Amino acid sequence: MSDNNAHCPALFVTAPSSDSGKTTLVAAMARYWSNQGKKVRVFKTGPDFIDPIFHEFASGHPAHQLDLGMMGETICRQHLYQAALEADLILIEGVMGMFDGANSSANLAAKFGIPLLAVIPAAKMAQTFGAIAYGLAHYQDNVNLFGVIANYVGSPGHAAMLEDSLPDGIEFCGAMPRDSSLALPERHLGLVQAQELEGIEDWLNNAAKALGDSCVLPLPEPVCFETPEDNSGAFLSSVPTSSLVAQPLHGQIIAVAKDAAFSFIYRDNITLLEHLGARIEYFSPIADDSLPVADSLYLPGGYPELHLKALSENISMCRSIQQHIQSGKPTLAECGGMLYLLEQLTTKNGETTEMLAALPGTATMQQRLQGLGMLSADICGQTMTGHCFHYSKSDITLLPLAIASQAGKTRMQERVYLHHNTLASYVHWYLPSSPELVSRLFLGQLNVADKLVAGDCI
Repeated sequence: MSDNNAHCPALFVTAPSSDSGKTTLVAAMARYWSNQGKKVRVFKTGPDFIDPIFHEFASGHPAHQLDLGMMGETICRQHLYQAALEADLILIEGVMGMFDGANSSANLAAKFGIPLLAVIPAAKMAQTFGAIAYGLAHYQDNVNLFGVIANYVGSPGHAAMLEDSLPDGIEFCGAMPRDSSLALPERHLGLVQAQELEGIEDWLNNAAKALGDSCVLPLPEPVCFETPEDNSGAFLSSVPTSSLVAQPLHGQIIAVAKDAAFSFIYRDNITLLEHLGARIEYFSPIADDSLPVADSLYLPGGYPELHLKALSENISMCRSIQQHIQSGKPTLAECGGMLYLLEQLTTKNGETTEMLAALPGTATMQQRLQGLGMLSADICGQTMTGHCFHYSKSDITLLPLAIASQAGKTRMQERVYLHHNTLASYVHWYLPSSPELVSRLFLGQLNVADKLVAGDCI
């Protein structure tokens, strides 16, 4: 064991399935320990954009994603190592069920030696609670499940029955009450964003109090987080590295959309752009009159369909973005950012709104999910990875530059377009997966001649 390793108490909060209450419990834990004067760093498993913002409000510190498939082991290791250097406690919220997917919560926890705490929804069960806990503890040999919390519990008698059902070796850490005031509102892409909720601070403090009153919360034992052995995650370090000394984006200003309509962006993307030398200028397509003075533009995903009137009626901003794109300045548009650039966007209710018409095509919101999964694309000789999750269907009259494809049996695909130096797709790209391509993109050096021919299109 190297003396350079970092040690910090850590806990991986998981569950048998989605909708078990993980986000509420992790946010409550982060606020509980923050209120005790502890510095808490929180991570979210998977490519989720919404849950980490709740954790940032709860902990008062940036929250990041951890995903072996999208980010790779080294960057995940670098994140945990950096957090362990400065935090009193690391909390990780799992994704879906504990064993779901090749890069499951169980496998991620095992990879880094982090003990698991399972949140089991128990509103409609009794002794079966113990059977579920036993299955979570023993389904894989590499799992270290030290305890469980019962969620949505009806009474102290119900809690005692659940505790009695547990086999030896699995700690009962408490029972959270069935309380509608602890529920979080949802919409089609997940929870309503934390920054949109009035009274979020009161909610967090109430959740932390309920947790403290109902559960036993000793700090877990410290975990050893090893120093990363290679420098593929070096952009996360505060120590300069030779691989990024050149800073190809030095002197470049990137305008990044950030408001209620456009908020789905990985913190690592911004960190990478800054380490490549760029300066970030945030702006609001809803509230601002025009783009800031910038060399390039980044329109991340979000909820433009919920803010169509405000976006379409901000004529000066629309013209500012149109001029930027028509002049050939580099632009990256992801999912909702791409919808904003189309000619029209139609809601599920059939109401159509004129958009920027910077890309030729239209889109319509659907009742059902249209795309979900991890994808990668070969773009101008470089491979970049990302994730998509969207409820709209688009009709874009361009030949794609590339096809982003999902590995495995499902083989979901998304088209990637290049138009007037604008790279657009449904994919939320994880930019650190291809720093060289990112540099070329924001310098306007992608080659339109590389576009696929019609026979290659999906």
